[in-house]
Amino acid sequence: MKLYYSPNACSMAIHVLLAEIGKPYEAVRVNFAESEQYQPAFVAKNPKSKVPTLERDDGSILTELPAIAYYLAKTNPDKNLLPDGVEGEARSLELLEYMTATVHMRGFTRMFRPYAFAFTPADEPKVVEAGRGFVTKGFELLAPILGEQAFLFGDNFTIADAGLFFLEYWAAHRCNIPMPAVLNAHLARLMARPAVQKVLADEGLTA
Repeated sequence: MKLYYSPNACSMAIHVLLAEIGKPYEAVRVNFAESEQYQPAFVAKNPKSKVPTLERDDGSILTELPAIAYYLAKTNPDKNLLPDGVEGEARSLELLEYMTATVHMRGFTRMFRPYAFAFTPADEPKVVEAGRGFVTKGFELLAPILGEQAFLFGDNFTIADAGLFFLEYWAAHRCNIPMPAVLNAHLARLMARPAVQKVLADEGLTA
């Protein structure tokens, strides 16, 4: 398999899952700084011009973080990357969708790219403030779900924890956003995992 990723993007979640699974894969960097995601070679792989993009062994392409995460979990059941039962799977996808569609896209994206949401440059600070509000509220909602557990669904690391990781990492290492204590502890636990350490090293990020 090939993972098309950009360093310090949401594709970190899938990168971590692949490292946790431990099967061979190729990580292919997409240089966003040079707009490589819009070049014909990548657009031919994913016309959405987004990462993560997963090219499977049969050459087929799978896109969108929650879908890729679910696929990896279901095709590697021995890794216990999903909670038990239909209810557990649904709840993990519920969390992953909220983290990607709301906390990431409505929150962090406004902070990273305020010009895409502002009518004028003078409006950009308000856009950043709004994005920060989405992130803060997101963490306030996610913290009690985690509680004092090691991971979002108890003792096992799941796809939901991989999703929460990149949000926590951004808060701590890109945006200096305070997090509830339980999320700081969760981030520390994940940072200590060999798979996360490998991904951070591979992407040239701060461990």
